[in-house]
Amino acid sequence: MKTYDNLYEYLYSMGNLTLAWRKARKGKIKNKDVVEFEKNLEKNLLDLHYELKNKAYKPELLTTFVLRDPKTRVISKSDFRDRVVHHALILTIGKYFENQFIYDSCANQIGKGNLFAIQRFRKFSRKVSRNFTSPTFCLKADIRHYFQKVNHEVLINIISRKIRDENVLWLIGRILNNCDSQSRGGERLLGMPLGNYTSQFFANVYLNKLDYFVKHVLKAKYYIRYVDDFVILHRSKKQLEIWKRQIGIFLKDELKIELHPQKSKIGSLYNGVDFVGFRIFPRHMLLRKRNVRSMKRKIGLYESILSDFGFTKESYQGWQAYAKWADTYKLRQKIKMEIINAL
Repeated sequence: MKTYDNLYEYLYSMGNLTLAWRKARKGKIKNKDVVEFEKNLEKNLLDLHYELKNKAYKPELLTTFVLRDPKTRVISKSDFRDRVVHHALILTIGKYFENQFIYDSCANQIGKGNLFAIQRFRKFSRKVSRNFTSPTFCLKADIRHYFQKVNHEVLINIISRKIRDENVLWLIGRILNNCDSQSRGGERLLGMPLGNYTSQFFANVYLNKLDYFVKHVLKAKYYIRYVDDFVILHRSKKQLEIWKRQIGIFLKDELKIELHPQKSKIGSLYNGVDFVGFRIFPRHMLLRKRNVRSMKRKIGLYESILSDFGFTKESYQGWQAYAKWADTYKLRQKIKMEIINAL
């Protein structure tokens, strides 16, 4: 495996930090913390440059809030200056990992996403089932409390096999340890804050080991992963049961995480498979009910946040584009009318 060192000087260079600032602000130029940072942009970038160069950089405390959409999730938001550093880090090391990711790792990569995952799922479904003429089964699984359970030691070990620059590893440790969640005994918990740009990247790096195990050790041909959700298609239910047990052992032994016992199941392709927000059947696709409920809740916001209408409208338009992939014409028309009536 090729390794890389002497990366840190580029990471904290003004050129890289400037590019990182531009990426971090994209789509957020009106946000209060972005506006505040840019009031004295050159000084703030220079401060980051010298803090990183002298290893005096210390992230600000995370801003944490609870999002119920519909399941409860704790989202942790980094200060904008820290988000600039996150982008600077990924700009420096990202390419060395991303070219090793499997093709069917679908999340948080340019040109991919949930719709890409759906297209791959449908293509695999037709192949495995011989155009829906043979019995076919799907292992649909996800990892229990994934972001909260990522083991820092395991993650650093994975990264250090490729990145040998101790200063870069120091910065990664600083970012990972910037978490205010603690156990009852006061010991800092493992995991990554859900909401950090770096957490999205590290999530793929961590589970890349799973991808290689499934593809190259188990030899599972029809495998797709989206963050911590993954599916494997096969004509043999028994084979999927064997693979599920082997994956469970691998995750515990190698990555110190485990399959979600209630959400990791094997079922017939023809009964539909819940994946990336849709219920996918051989010849049609429906939005998951909680996805519809989520948008209907957001409609209620129109009456109370008209001053922030642009954000809500953007949210709705994104949902419309997403929902079009399913058989939702009547539903989309109904929601459109509810929004018009709310206004």
